[in-house]
Amino acid sequence: MSYWVIKHGEVILQEIISTITTRYKTATRAINREFWNLQSDTDHSLLVGSYGRGTAIDTSDIDVLVELPKSEYDRYDIVKGNGQSRLLQAVRNTILTSYPRSDIRADGQVVKIAFADGIRFEILPAFRNENYWDDSYTYTYPDSNMGGNWRSTNPLAEQKAMKAKNISSNGLLFDTCKHFRRVRDDRFSSYHLSGIVIDSFVYAAMGNWQWTREGVASSASPGDYERVLADYLKQQLLSSFPIKLYAPGSNQTVDTDSSIECLIKVINYIVG
Repeated sequence: MSYWVIKHGEVILQEIISTITTRYKTATRAINREFWNLQSDTDHSLLVGSYGRGTAIDTSDIDVLVELPKSEYDRYDIVKGNGQSRLLQAVRNTILTSYPRSDIRADGQVVKIAFADGIRFEILPAFRNENYWDDSYTYTYPDSNMGGNWRSTNPLAEQKAMKAKNISSNGLLFDTCKHFRRVRDDRFSSYHLSGIVIDSFVYAAMGNWQWTREGVASSASPGDYERVLADYLKQQLLSSFPIKLYAPGSNQTVDTDSSIECLIKVINYIVG
């Protein structure tokens, strides 16, 4: 039995959105008070991950990038013995002042907040890298794994590319990415399939497919689109394993190693 993509099939309840917004602003305010001496609950903060790219469903984690002053980078960069881990602990302790009863942990590159109602936040502290040639910029963030490193991300370029293709596909891009997440969470929750793998795969695999515009007859048969996605994955697997994916807009390499098995299962389930 197939489980084809549904138009506007995933809607997050307004009650959940309101709760997320309140917690997002609370965490942002705590960061701004501690690191910027500000009371703002919006400055130096950016929704990233699936919420930032427009592909979240009601089970998605909320990823938040919080920008810190460059002086904090200089402070922790010279620390011997994993300054990245110490930076994450400093951010954790700051957020703990606002949510003392929540489970808050520094983990790898982020500070994770697990609320009692099941909503999960991941806070990524980062430093803006200005691009003097235009108005774009990337961010440097800490990775406490393997003794500590600094890594780079370009979430705004990814969000811009995803939004543009969603518009050109008449909403099919976002609907497909959300559909993949629903199948993953409902049918294959014991497996790992990251959101950036889903979004990068669908972005590349869907080609020029789009939802039929109002008043226009479709020339495709039911299931044709889903089979295109499956065929794309098969072709990629013939070329390399794990497959090679690049994030939309930023073109950064996406780690697919731990996600391929679940991606295959999700697509096979959707196609039927």
